[in-house]
Amino acid sequence: MPKVLISDQMDPKAAEIFRERGLEVDERPGLSKDELKAIIGGYDGLAIRSATKVTADVLEAAPNLKVVGRAGIGVDNVDIPAASAKGVVVMNTPFGNSITTAEHAIALMFALARQLPEADVSTQAGKWEKNRFMGVELTAKTLGLIGAGNIGSIVADRALGLRMRVIAYDPFLTPERALQLGIEKVELDDLLARADFITLHTPLTDQTRGILSAENLAKTKKGVRIINCARGGLIDEAALKAALDSGHVAGAALDVFVEEPAKQSALFGTPGFVATPHLGASTTEAQVNVAIQVAEQIADFLTTGGVTNALNVPSLSAEEAPKLRPYMQLAEKLGSLVGQLEGQRMTGVAIEVEGAAASLNQKPITAAVLAGLMQVYSDTVNMVNAPFLAKERGLDVREVRHDREGDYHTLLRVTVTTPEGQKSVAGTLFANTAPRLVEIFGIKVEAELDGEMIYIVNEDAPGFIGRLGTALGEAGVNIGTFNLGRHTAGGEAVALVSVDSHIDGATVAALKALPGVKRVKPLRF
Repeated sequence: MPKVLISDQMDPKAAEIFRERGLEVDERPGLSKDELKAIIGGYDGLAIRSATKVTADVLEAAPNLKVVGRAGIGVDNVDIPAASAKGVVVMNTPFGNSITTAEHAIALMFALARQLPEADVSTQAGKWEKNRFMGVELTAKTLGLIGAGNIGSIVADRALGLRMRVIAYDPFLTPERALQLGIEKVELDDLLARADFITLHTPLTDQTRGILSAENLAKTKKGVRIINCARGGLIDEAALKAALDSGHVAGAALDVFVEEPAKQSALFGTPGFVATPHLGASTTEAQVNVAIQVAEQIADFLTTGGVTNALNVPSLSAEEAPKLRPYMQLAEKLGSLVGQLEGQRMTGVAIEVEGAAASLNQKPITAAVLAGLMQVYSDTVNMVNAPFLAKERGLDVREVRHDREGDYHTLLRVTVTTPEGQKSVAGTLFANTAPRLVEIFGIKVEAELDGEMIYIVNEDAPGFIGRLGTALGEAGVNIGTFNLGRHTAGGEAVALVSVDSHIDGATVAALKALPGVKRVKPLRF
């Protein structure tokens, strides 16, 4: 009989589910690390929240452990690479807190509109300052959503019920999905200029970090009120403090901070500022939901082999895994490539397989493409929940299978639809195991997709490669591999250069300044 340890405080329904499914379960919250290491070897499954740290040495002490389930979204307390190396599946429950977080954002919006925290303190201090606390109505105001995914769409629905106008900036929001939600899709600068309230519902990625910077805060409407229940780091906290002090921003409410726990902050005590201690998921219902979900997922895995919301393995059977694994690696790399290059503008994606790939189960391949496609925009996406996220955001996904034999024994092509038309990348497997890019946007090029890379589009002209190498050398960037392709002699050419260090903004600017360069894009795999 499989045995599960619940090592953090969790709703009792989790243990009930394990027992109902025929599993043995022990509830031992509050264990020290040494105590956990001493007993973990006797368990097949581990159910945790945020307190338990599943480190490499804990995993080393767990020879029988098969699955770790996190009741919640964040898995910073789990060493996922170490778990993968040990063959331990890591799962989370990415959607159990959606309604709770959305409602908290709405609550903070009301708090800002009517100055509720300050009015409460004043009144309970024996004052009666009716004239001091002049609020604003939400009705007919414009709410700007930065991020219109699962949580953002719930906030939009509630705001529309309050008779607000809702506009949204989200690279993945299609016009059809916006129409379905009853909101208007806009560019970021338009949102900043028009919104009376701004609420953020996007993950923290390289693209979204500091999205409300000093520069962007200056573009907002005077008197704007800002809410963040998503991730610390989306807002420049020092710039927000300055905007509140100047009166340009009328109010701000943060549930998340760059550093947590936020025991001190320059924002604390600022007039118009409201703070809560990361309460987005803190409701009775949400805690019950995530406990039930993680118990069901772990029980499914230990009793039937079913994999749901796994962060380090795809959803597929044991028989398929060895054959499909290299194809999924290729698929994720191709998806990541086209996502980094065109992800903010795409409305649809087609995944085509031909040759040997056409005889395989295409669903895991599609899921791997989507996971790669959206990983630069979401910090919780994986091969299991990627198709759900794509559907939720209105992304049109098509699978195409060709029985024909082409130039390669096996070929995978990923084509995205953009305002400029369709753009595709294609790859194959060398020796049936090694993923290779063989075509990018109609140009033949052979390259490995690994580590830090630079994508460059330039006019094919003598001397360019030398100038490029010199510019990288002057920036202290060492070249690993250099891959080239072109349409025709003297026409448009591309270079995919793997490098040994991160490419900063100054280096990108220097490369863009080279004669004949049309586009420079750092890539990461």
